[in-house]
Amino acid sequence: MLLTTPPDLLVQARTRRSLRPGRPLRAGFLYGPALLLAAWAAGSATGLLDPRFLSAPWTVLSSASELIANGRLQANLLSSLQRAGLGLAFGIPIGTLLALVSGLSRWGEAIIDGPVQIKRAVPSLALMPLLILWLGIGEGMKVTVIALGVAVPIYIHTHNGLRSIDSRYVELAESVGLGRAAFIRKVVLPGALPGFLLGMRFAVTTAWLFLVVAELINSTTGIGYMMDLARTYGQTDVILVGLVLYGLLGLFSDAAVRLVERRALSWRRTLAG
Repeated sequence: MLLTTPPDLLVQARTRRSLRPGRPLRAGFLYGPALLLAAWAAGSATGLLDPRFLSAPWTVLSSASELIANGRLQANLLSSLQRAGLGLAFGIPIGTLLALVSGLSRWGEAIIDGPVQIKRAVPSLALMPLLILWLGIGEGMKVTVIALGVAVPIYIHTHNGLRSIDSRYVELAESVGLGRAAFIRKVVLPGALPGFLLGMRFAVTTAWLFLVVAELINSTTGIGYMMDLARTYGQTDVILVGLVLYGLLGLFSDAAVRLVERRALSWRRTLAG
């Protein structure tokens, strides 16, 4: 006996309104900043924004061109990228390793999770005097500050991803006789990947936040140093160049991680599509 669908149900299925957010917009992450830029330009053009306190976008663009022409912007940007890159290079493996040990062992969780939560609760600025006493005011201290800031979100989200793995997969691994190494490779790492990538999104933006703090302490290079020097001379336009640059670095680094996340987790069926 053949089962048929009533015609009214077919019409209803075709005409019902979708509850999904819709198709992804091309370069959608740029729409909000573009509107913000338009509002900034409109406020500057109409005189609503005092140029003494907030320079116009075209003034900032002109200052950026001058900084590029004399090489200051490239040199300071390269120094900042090196510090952020080293902080990420140390912080990501540390956070991942701590999450694996804590997530796969009750003793590991008992020993590791508490100190990480304490670090999470302690403001970064409160650690700066102690780090300066221990490490001085050189590059090592700056990279350490960034690495500590990066390790925490990687740990938190990877650990949560590990603990969210369905126990049925663990039972299946035990049933087929997987060893510890194979279990980690075939079950743990794929299961923790969504949490790790979410932690990466927080980590890359956290790296830029901690970079600002680090570069304001006895630095002679970097975007933060350039902004602090501009503050001394009252150069609002140069300060805004640095702020815009930090914002763009954070925006595009987050977009890069989201692209990796979308491709690495293409098998998932989610509301985002």
